[in-house]
Amino acid sequence: MGKDSSLHSFLFELGVEELPDNVILPASDYLKLSFEKMLSAEKLSVGKIKSGSTPRRLSIWADGLPVKQEDVQITKYGPSVSIAYDAKGNLSQAGKGFLKKSGAKSEDIYIDKTGGKEVLAVSFVQPGKYTIDLVRDWIIQVIGQIPLPKKMIWKDPSFAFSRPVRWLVALWDDDVISMDYHGIIADRISYGNRYLGLDNHREIQNAHSYEKDLEEIGVIVCREKRKRMIIDQCAELFANSPYQIKEDQRLLETVCNLVERPHAVVGEFDARLLEIPEKIITSTISQNQKYFSVYDSEDRLVNKFVFISNGDPVYSDKIREGNEKVVAARLKDAAWFFEEDCRRSLEEYLPLLEDVVFQSSLGTMAQKTERIVHLAGYIANELGLSAQQTQNALRAAKLCKADLVTLMLGEKEFTKLQGYIGMQYALKGGEDPEVAQAIWEHYMPRGSKDILPQTVSGAICAIADKLDTVVGIISVGLMPTGSADPFALRRAASGIVQIIADRAWELDLVALIKTSLSLLQKSIEPKPDSLDKILSFITQRVSWLLKEVGISYDVAAAVMCTGVNNLPDLIGRARALQNFKAKDDFIRLVLGFKRVANIIAGSESFAKLDKSLFEEEAERDLHVRLIQLAESLDRSLSERDYEAALQDLTMIAPTIDTFFDQVLVNCEDKDKRLNRYALLARIREEFFRVADLSQIVVESDINGE
Repeated sequence: MGKDSSLHSFLFELGVEELPDNVILPASDYLKLSFEKMLSAEKLSVGKIKSGSTPRRLSIWADGLPVKQEDVQITKYGPSVSIAYDAKGNLSQAGKGFLKKSGAKSEDIYIDKTGGKEVLAVSFVQPGKYTIDLVRDWIIQVIGQIPLPKKMIWKDPSFAFSRPVRWLVALWDDDVISMDYHGIIADRISYGNRYLGLDNHREIQNAHSYEKDLEEIGVIVCREKRKRMIIDQCAELFANSPYQIKEDQRLLETVCNLVERPHAVVGEFDARLLEIPEKIITSTISQNQKYFSVYDSEDRLVNKFVFISNGDPVYSDKIREGNEKVVAARLKDAAWFFEEDCRRSLEEYLPLLEDVVFQSSLGTMAQKTERIVHLAGYIANELGLSAQQTQNALRAAKLCKADLVTLMLGEKEFTKLQGYIGMQYALKGGEDPEVAQAIWEHYMPRGSKDILPQTVSGAICAIADKLDTVVGIISVGLMPTGSADPFALRRAASGIVQIIADRAWELDLVALIKTSLSLLQKSIEPKPDSLDKILSFITQRVSWLLKEVGISYDVAAAVMCTGVNNLPDLIGRARALQNFKAKDDFIRLVLGFKRVANIIAGSESFAKLDKSLFEEEAERDLHVRLIQLAESLDRSLSERDYEAALQDLTMIAPTIDTFFDQVLVNCEDKDKRLNRYALLARIREEFFRVADLSQIVVESDINGE
């Protein structure tokens, strides 16, 4: 160790071959979190912790570390004296076992009498471990624990990592931490940017000089600093021009993980290639090449792009030429695909869908398309659309999958543009603009933050396509699990309920599911419990939707008892109940209903209500109020005035309280008891027409009263 001082610094760098960009940030975050947990577990204080990452390294460094743990006074109690010693006064097996287990020495033993019983005890000072030893052990353990999706075996079976490990830097102050990790000896030598040469290395003095030392060999190890450099350089490129880079946070994060010292360079491609649809160009530039697209002041794509070089800035011109050649070649290929595809109408591609398997048990994409068309027709009919609107929806449903067999998508270069390619070809072929847009929109929403379809035809096709997938996949027994959802059924089901709710379409969701299932039954035999599983799965997504629109979990559970058939109605009911919770008499209403629900919870069937068996005035009053409640709810619910319906329920609350105060429900007379159960069951039925208020959490539930 180096000179002794009260506080110390530590540095660890793991040098590797280039890591995939998508694993770097999770790995770096894990490394820092693991280090923090180790310090906490070992009760070690620390000053500042920093982490760094580039394609070739993961690192962490800290200062303010103590030389060792605090010493700890240990007191442990063992067996009673009567069994701790033998007849000769020597430690028995029990006594020796306690001594060994406690980690103490024989001279640490004493007899403790504080508990009224003589027991063997030990008290000793446990010296704190040296921090350098603790961090060494942590390094050896953490390397293999870093979360990487794919690992390979290197050198020996116990050494698995995503890429070959090339070097280790481990420093305690100015000194190297002695360590051998599967034959890789820790040192102070780190390697710099490859453009400076494969043997471009630097001896790191300590954690405090680490960032500066690496910067001198072409490495910006702080990820946030690299990202800021990229942003600033891109802004500077077009500071005095009408051009700008469209913000793309995901691409920025990716590019930041691809370079060690960023240098932004502008490239160009032939302006004639701008005739290709915009997303094909931006997909080529951004998704395939990881470059930034450039737009003019009127938000029009121009024939420029910006790439972030990791090479020597001196040779930027040559690097630019190479990148321009790659972009030009890719765009020319795309232009050729586009031109060739457009020689035929989109409808002419439909027969080729018969050769594309959707799912082995569910047939081809042609069969799926046929089901989508049937479902689209059913939805259009249920919505009462005009003949023209129905025609557009059916046409979009028929063509929505045709682009999957075009050259543009068939070559696997632009698979993320499915739907968009179809829209472009539909427009080229003279289809109605809404039909074309619906082909693009039927994949929406593609994720939690994606927009919903803007056209009626797009919304109908999106529901039909997603529902066919959900119903089909579950029907063949491929229900998603907690950790696996390979067909993205949760996303599809969420999309269905989002679209219906957004458009306030009063589609009978259960009937729609049954219609989809009946279409499948023409070609397959669904699993016996398919309908129940599908309904349960969709219901979960409806519950999710309610929470997404701001409904509390207990209110969501309360209204779900009315079914998920009509989503706009369900949401309106939930919002009314959520607002009603703030009223003063709401808790009284809930508590009253819970008494009703609880007392008959164990009964599955009820006798016919007989007014002649009423004995108490309170039960007669309750029956009268029940009849009045049913009539008032008929009016309120027919008008979907849920605020009024809840107010109707509130009016009967005092009568329920009086009933329970004056009537013994569980009386000895069986007929009277069952009749009172029947009366309460009728009340519960009326409440259930609005919501199951027993699901509402009130303060008494929380306090357990």
